[in-house]
Amino acid sequence: MSGGQFMVVMIVAIVMFANIVKAKMGIRRRDVRGEFDMMGDASTAAENHRLKSEIADLRDRIQVLERVVTDNEGSLRLDREIEKLRGPRN
Repeated sequence: MSGGQFMVVMIVAIVMFANIVKAKMGIRRRDVRGEFDMMGDASTAAENHRLKSEIADLRDRIQVLERVVTDNEGSLRLDREIEKLRGPRN
């Protein structure tokens, strides 16, 4: 076997070994973002969907909190409204 043939055989063996390792780990393919997509059953997929929607909800809540914290005029208006509700001080 010449050096070129040996290299081809080694490349094929490495690719086959990598595919076996990926199959054992449950890695199927890369998704749109380039991350590995894991194989799983229906309950895993449902849990992933639930977690993704929970993360989206948390991101929305963080955006609202950031807007409240950085909105100076709105916070001053809110402070004035709270003081009005408290009534006159003695």
